[in-house]
Amino acid sequence: MAIGGGTGLSTLLRGLKDYTHYPWYESGKRLTPAVEITAVVTVTDDGGSSGRLRREFDVLPPGDIRNCMVALSEDEALLAKLFQYRFPAGRGLKGHSFGNLFLTALTAVTGDFAHAVRVSSEVLAIVGRIYPSTARNVTLEARLVDGSTVSGETKISRSKARIDYVSLRPSQPEPLAETLEAIAAADLITLGPGSLFTSVIPNLLIRGIPEAIAQARALKAYFVNLMWQPGETMGFTAYDHIEAIHRHAGRRLLDCVIVNTRPISAALRRRYAAERAQPVEIDLDRLRAAGLRVVGEDLLAEADKVRHDPARAAAVAVGLAAESRAGGTTRLRRVAGSGPTF
Repeated sequence: MAIGGGTGLSTLLRGLKDYTHYPWYESGKRLTPAVEITAVVTVTDDGGSSGRLRREFDVLPPGDIRNCMVALSEDEALLAKLFQYRFPAGRGLKGHSFGNLFLTALTAVTGDFAHAVRVSSEVLAIVGRIYPSTARNVTLEARLVDGSTVSGETKISRSKARIDYVSLRPSQPEPLAETLEAIAAADLITLGPGSLFTSVIPNLLIRGIPEAIAQARALKAYFVNLMWQPGETMGFTAYDHIEAIHRHAGRRLLDCVIVNTRPISAALRRRYAAERAQPVEIDLDRLRAAGLRVVGEDLLAEADKVRHDPARAAAVAVGLAAESRAGGTTRLRRVAGSGPTF
């Protein structure tokens, strides 16, 4: 199970999709079932096309869920492109993606956003299950360290002061029953990668989800972000991310953290420095002192932006899922090798 939102979650799902057709083996014997994917997606986006549809039709924001559906689609050649198509012009249409409009229309037809997601997933023939973290139309609020309060994900992301705490309005919305069932059945639960306060933590503010994660038999892992997020996590170390997750969840959740071991190029560092963003420091001593296992791997994508590589991130996740499924006692041969534990 992967929990999050934004581009980080869809990146991981895109990599995991390749594993849904692979069998598992132990000493030459086939193990079943194959990899099954469940994604729980935050629903607090209020910007761009999603924000406009929320305000005009009182629906949940479809954008992050649309991206996850496309990432898990078997047919990225046509239907996925159709769902991602963004209208370049047209009164009322400019800026909207076809997928967002499709989900909004289907919600009106079915009367239920979660059902609209299920039907859309069937249209795209996705290789997993996708659930919104809640069916309630919620607003994200942030208390900043300067004492001020900001309402709305977009404004929070643009805030200059450091975030102290985030919450939902209305508070404690209920999750989908299917989400809690999937958490209980999971071998691995991942949080991130993605914006800490606006993509990852909002899922932990849903009633019962932190408790379900804590009680689940699954291994719980967090993909540490590669860079600071301007307006959200300036100056945050890896441990600071963990501490924020546990503080908002009201309990310890994580067993291990997954970190990048490949240095970021000087050219990319200079580009991000212009936005006052730097690589997240991996403070190993504090992580170890907190009883966390640290799994290191080259997770960096070769691109003009600092991003997680979908295949490498997925390989680590699949390896940890196999280890968890085996009860941590049997070493399974995987399709790709996992990184070292520090």
